[in-house]
Amino acid sequence: MFKTINSPAACEVRSVIRFLSARNLSAAEIHRQICEVYGDTVMSESKVHKWVREFKDGHDNVHDEDRSGRPSLITDNLFASVEARIRENRRFTITGLSNEFPEVSRSVLYKIVSEHLQFRKLCSRWVPKLLTEDHKNQRFECVTKFLTRYHEEGDGFWSQIITGDETWVSHIMPESKQQSMELRHTHSLVKVKAKQTLSQRKIMASVFWDRHGVLLVDFMQRGTTINAEAYCQTLRKLRRAIQNKRRGMLTKGIVLLHDNARHHTAGQTRNLLDSFGWEVLDHPPYSPDLAPSDYHLFLHLKQHLSGKRYNDDDDVKTAVNSCLSEQAASLYEEGILKLVERYDKCLNKLGNYVKK
Repeated sequence: MFKTINSPAACEVRSVIRFLSARNLSAAEIHRQICEVYGDTVMSESKVHKWVREFKDGHDNVHDEDRSGRPSLITDNLFASVEARIRENRRFTITGLSNEFPEVSRSVLYKIVSEHLQFRKLCSRWVPKLLTEDHKNQRFECVTKFLTRYHEEGDGFWSQIITGDETWVSHIMPESKQQSMELRHTHSLVKVKAKQTLSQRKIMASVFWDRHGVLLVDFMQRGTTINAEAYCQTLRKLRRAIQNKRRGMLTKGIVLLHDNARHHTAGQTRNLLDSFGWEVLDHPPYSPDLAPSDYHLFLHLKQHLSGKRYNDDDDVKTAVNSCLSEQAASLYEEGILKLVERYDKCLNKLGNYVKK
């Protein structure tokens, strides 16, 4: 039994045909023998006949001959020209490039762009603000202070941190595109869905929490505005909640982490926090990526509420309180402990925004 040789070079098969033809074997016998060694698909019998005739007529070259015809357009100069055009206009399409290079086919241009130059169409990443160097420096300083303190005080530092923020909750929260995904076959009909917008009826919720869970959920009355006075009232409620839910925490010391919204940094708010004896961690401007409520808790809350409809404010309040109380303690622990990971990334990015 012969061992089959897979994927032989064409010149190798032709050499065998030439050798067997010189031994006066018939084309049919030669075809049978090469199929035994190289497999049934190596060459058709008619092609074997053709090569046997050529070798008998004096042809002795078993290699592919150079073909005459139109020279290849794919050259280093073409690569350089296409790359230069793309760098001039990053939004070029293949159609636009084909207008610039009419002598080159669209398929060749696509191959040059995607395979040779390795360009890909990528969307810009949305960020809260285009950070200036001053903003980046402020972020860099804040995260450096935080990480230095964490490494000095250790895990006990986590037990002092309380964080919080405000968020709008609508009566109708549209389902996200990811949540509407379904398992389907590739040939199934595409399901269409009307785009929904946030309901105009909404209520603002202030949520404060620590590594063990939620401490306070406070809702603004419809028609009122969040300002320093309203925020101070919420902070007083928070202090009473800490007394009731975290015995001894006020004595050990509170480290409050909230962003630098105007009502958070107002003189009235600062004076109240000083009277409480609470420490406020520095938070850089335009930095929701470093605020645990924004990058962690509110994402879970909105995901839980999305796709649901609520009749009135009371239904919204019940849904928010129910969602937050049902979450496992590990969710809150994870959100606080992520601070080190995200601050590390911000430090390594020299103050730039941190991705998810």
